Amino acid sequence: MNRSGDSAEHLAAAFLERRGLTILERNYRCRLGEIDIVARSGALLVFVEVRARRSEAFGGAAASITTAKRRRIVAAARHYLAARKAEPACRFDVVLVRGAEQRVEWLTDAFGE
Repeated sequence: MNRSGDSAEHLAAAFLERRGLTILERNYRCRLGEIDIVARSGALLVFVEVRARRSEAFGGAAASITTAKRRRIVAAARHYLAARKAEPACRFDVVLVRGAEQRVEWLTDAFGE
């Protein structure tokens, strides 16, 4: 991962922890894809995609999450759950880190299956 991506993920994890989520894993990888952050919010499992963009050119951070990227995240989440033989309630969030000042925006339940 590049330095700005790593910095954005650290920032996002700290942001989520301050809002009461417990970080379970970072950078979960399998053959199907990657999940930047796996967290827990009460009984809910939260899969988080972190996107960082210095500018809004080319659509910005939110626009960079394509349909194909969403499919890979969902597939990786299914793999994560199957490996743990777990079926908790889940949601998919996105944390956007924007601009040089690294403004954080948290989109809860941003996408699903």
